[in-house]
Amino acid sequence: MKLAVLTSGGDSAGMNAVVRAVVKAGILKGCETWIVREGYEGLVRGNADAEAPSSPELVTALDIGIRDLSFIKNLRFGDGALLRDGTGDHPGGRTLKGRYIVRVGWDDVRGWFAQGGTLIGTARSKAFRTPEGRLIAAYNLIKEGIDALVVCGGDGSLTGADLFRSEWPTLIRTLRSQDRITDDQVARHGHLRIVGLVGSIDNDMSMTDLTIGAPTALHRICEAIDNIHSTAISHSRAFVIEVMGRHCGWLSLMAGVSSGADFIFIPERPPKADPWEDEMCEIIHRHREIGKRKTIVIVAEGAHDANLKPIRADYVKDVLTDRLGLDTRVTTLGHIQRGGRPCAWDRIWPTLQGMDAVDALLEATPDTPSYMIGMQENKVHRVPLVKAVQMTKDVAEAIGNRDFDRAMSLRDPEFRENLEGYIATSTLERDQLLPPQKRIRVGIMHMGAPAGGMNAATRAAVRYCIRQGHKPLAISNGFKGLLDDNIHELSWLGVDNWTVRGGSELGTNRTLPNTDLGAVASKFQEHHLQALLVIGGFEAFHSLLILEENRKHYPAFHIPMVHIPATISNNVPMTEFSLGSDTSLNALVEACDSIKQSASASRNRVFVVETQGGMCGYIATLGALAVGASIVYTPEMGINLDMLREDAKWLRTRYGLDERGKSEGRVVIRNEKASDIYTTDVITKIFKATGGTLFDARSASLGHTLQGGIPSPLDRTYGVRFALKSMAFIEKHHEALREKKFKARQASPESAAVITLQSSAIKWVPVREMVAHADMKNRRGKDAWWGEYKELVERLVARPQLL
Repeated sequence: MKLAVLTSGGDSAGMNAVVRAVVKAGILKGCETWIVREGYEGLVRGNADAEAPSSPELVTALDIGIRDLSFIKNLRFGDGALLRDGTGDHPGGRTLKGRYIVRVGWDDVRGWFAQGGTLIGTARSKAFRTPEGRLIAAYNLIKEGIDALVVCGGDGSLTGADLFRSEWPTLIRTLRSQDRITDDQVARHGHLRIVGLVGSIDNDMSMTDLTIGAPTALHRICEAIDNIHSTAISHSRAFVIEVMGRHCGWLSLMAGVSSGADFIFIPERPPKADPWEDEMCEIIHRHREIGKRKTIVIVAEGAHDANLKPIRADYVKDVLTDRLGLDTRVTTLGHIQRGGRPCAWDRIWPTLQGMDAVDALLEATPDTPSYMIGMQENKVHRVPLVKAVQMTKDVAEAIGNRDFDRAMSLRDPEFRENLEGYIATSTLERDQLLPPQKRIRVGIMHMGAPAGGMNAATRAAVRYCIRQGHKPLAISNGFKGLLDDNIHELSWLGVDNWTVRGGSELGTNRTLPNTDLGAVASKFQEHHLQALLVIGGFEAFHSLLILEENRKHYPAFHIPMVHIPATISNNVPMTEFSLGSDTSLNALVEACDSIKQSASASRNRVFVVETQGGMCGYIATLGALAVGASIVYTPEMGINLDMLREDAKWLRTRYGLDERGKSEGRVVIRNEKASDIYTTDVITKIFKATGGTLFDARSASLGHTLQGGIPSPLDRTYGVRFALKSMAFIEKHHEALREKKFKARQASPESAAVITLQSSAIKWVPVREMVAHADMKNRRGKDAWWGEYKELVERLVARPQLL
């Protein structure tokens, strides 16, 4: 099969990862792989009659003992550098001028996924929208022998893809009747295999949880707002920030949750008050009354009121200035949101989707529908393309009909939850919502190593407590702090800026409560704790287990107790996500990008990078997939001498195939606990000795840099979501206890639980049940959902083909 990939419509981070994955997956499956420059416009333009320049000379397979000749033949065709450098249309020498459908090989797309935008170009083609243009596009594909197409773009691009496929039989007949193709070509190209992937920073496509480019766009927005925070506080200013989103408010909503904005405007849920200006000014005035020095309002570009009258950032600024007397500025982020280095998940998810796209093409028949490859419940998912596009259009239609309830219902449930969470944590209510008898004294504690998102979760819990009438009590420095009476009440304004702060504002350590359980129980009674919220890693889970097991001895522990997983190693059992793991993953990606740049500048250097993670290989494995590492070592797999011998052999083979003088720098990632014997230093020395004249080796240890920094938007939003779910859980079980007679108030085992994320759904797991799924000795879960990705890392560097 000959397959081609094109990017169409607006550019978004992650598109290059898609192209890279499709090309590599295609070659691994025995296909010829092509790219189409400038989207559908390139399909219409096709190639000039001039032949492509010859491919650069390769080392023969026999010279280095490789048996897989098909892989060597597809290693490179010499146009990768032209595509990456943007010099393709430069006249003279090797050029892409006049060529829009170009064959590419394995090395032609190396390193692409660390680049923003789309290196093969994109364009909105008027010609392709016409029947005549699509006829020319069909001819150009058949002329090059291509019978499968991967399209990465928005709903318009995917609509065009489905239309092209449905018209294909008619286009074939027309071309044959015009004698432009032969009977043999008709027989070979009677069916066009086509599949779509959604590249859209707005996250506006239905039937997928996240579109390619949306996570990175959210990163850019939050970076900008984080920078605005400091000047807003310094000058006591208000900032109105306009973000993209014509029919979808995902970016505005998630930015509002992540940055702690005072007010947001989204298309799906316009302000209910009429006029809305009164509602906004009342909320912001209330915040200013208690001493808040900054005001942040986020406006989606497609925002409007209940009557569909557009709400513009400049008008919001005038309202804040004229009615509240605030020194107000407007910041329109514009195309800044599209650019920059792709974040970790905008490399990982597009890679998984691109790999599946090739499988979908190979499995396609004339009777199967065109598929859209999306993400649902954190897994790659195929849905009929036409159905996804239609549902997306239904959202815009519902908004246009002012049926906002229907528009919200067409979004995924997480969207509604995040909106409710934003409302609960962004507004200071004048009256507390619960009667005095239902109010609770809630202890909040951090445990273990610091992790991004701990403070965001604490802020959300505190804001919710104050809204309901509960009393949030900060227990500083874990159980040590409890025993030292380091407890104080937190205020609504006091936690205002915590979303953007890394580390732990409460202080944290690894001391378990069983150092002195009697004293801990005594402090619970002394401070009249009626609920406990513990945010941390494996130590927090273990502490909760200890407290629950000792309820039979200490009545003070018969209270609702919740653990929110927060650890960069993501080693808490039964949950796919722990707060801090995304921040750490992005820190690893940023560091490895810089290291890889240094390695590439040296042309023939391998860097062995040591990461944190304890006895869990999550960060190392996902990081390796996100940075294109050549080898990854984890505690789960361990390291032995035979493994190192094979790895050194593979590196020599791979460097032997590089174009002379243009070798790629390579990264090897090693978890800190992968082996007690084969340390980072030992591995580096082995590779250096083995490399000879082919490559050199160096090492780098990232250490505690992976724990620090500003939390990622994903860690912040999940922190808010987990905290609010936890508070609802606490209220439910406190009420159940309150209804019992005083002497019979014994908490059920279900009231001591861990909040987990399983396939994007939040589930409560009693801490006793967690034990069966925990490897207590190695401090990790028994089942690693990400374990299969190590094999994928090896496939993406062609390890099986080169050994």
